Amino acid sequence: MRILIVKLSSLGDVVHAMPVVHDIRSAFPDAAIDWVVEPAFAPLVRRVDGVRTVIECAMRRWRRGWWSGAVRAQWRTFREQLQAQEYDAVVDLQGLTKSALVARLARGMSFGLANRTDGSSYEAPARWLVDRPVRVEPHIHAMDRSRALVAAVLGRPVEGPPVYGLRPARRVYRTAQPTVALVHGTSRDDKLWPVEHWVALGKRLIGADWRVGLPQGNDEEQTRAELIAAGLQYEKAFHVEVWPSMSLDAMLDRLALTQGVIGVDSGLSHLAVALDLPHVQLYNHPTAWRTGPLESHGHRHQLAVEARPQPSLEAVWSAWNAVLRVAHA
Repeated sequence: MRILIVKLSSLGDVVHAMPVVHDIRSAFPDAAIDWVVEPAFAPLVRRVDGVRTVIECAMRRWRRGWWSGAVRAQWRTFREQLQAQEYDAVVDLQGLTKSALVARLARGMSFGLANRTDGSSYEAPARWLVDRPVRVEPHIHAMDRSRALVAAVLGRPVEGPPVYGLRPARRVYRTAQPTVALVHGTSRDDKLWPVEHWVALGKRLIGADWRVGLPQGNDEEQTRAELIAAGLQYEKAFHVEVWPSMSLDAMLDRLALTQGVIGVDSGLSHLAVALDLPHVQLYNHPTAWRTGPLESHGHRHQLAVEARPQPSLEAVWSAWNAVLRVAHA
């Protein structure tokens, strides 16, 4: 059984698709599974148990310089990799025109979404570009959508909680000086939590003998991380660290060394879920049912806190302590 997964981006979407690899291997233990993804996320996909080959598709970059000789050469190389072998099933998990076009270019029967699900960025042409569109329940979690589509392709029901299969370099589950990462950055301003709330939360964590790590991936996030760290400088300075910018696989390894994560709705927070860390995820919109950690997924030590215009400090602190009680039970 040879299966090609097409899930190009973004970070959270790629993470939500990872459990399908375990689902496929559970049904067909000897399955050869390849994955087409944007280069930025390829290092993470290579860390998923059961993925044989990662084919990098720099669609975003190619669109900006399509008529240059270099880009056309890269496209030809990509097509050669994509069509190097025939697949028993090519599964477009993204439901966009560009992802469906990639699935159509591959050699093999292609499957994809036949309908939009609530809150998704589905594009109608995608259903006409694949050989066999599959209808799924429209009100469904993003991760469950991918699992349901693959289950329909395999003719096997979804069984058990999701298994992400991510392999960090090493894990540190317990330590005398535990670290919690505060994921404050996100691609949308309307998902942010106020800096003053992060500072107040950091003070409570440090008072409870936690170290605080502040990830950042761009200039704006670094500025915010430094503001949060500055607000904590009169606590125990050695308990606060602004992390340097790093690749996603390095970030995976760094998060795996923490003992918990509190973060806004972002790719890094979803990565914390995949790593099975104690986690509180903050939502300024009523969308936690769609992308957040759910108890039905086996995440009793991971909670979503949802409120408008944003969750209160007290609600987040209460959720964090509830998560710790379950995690350490």
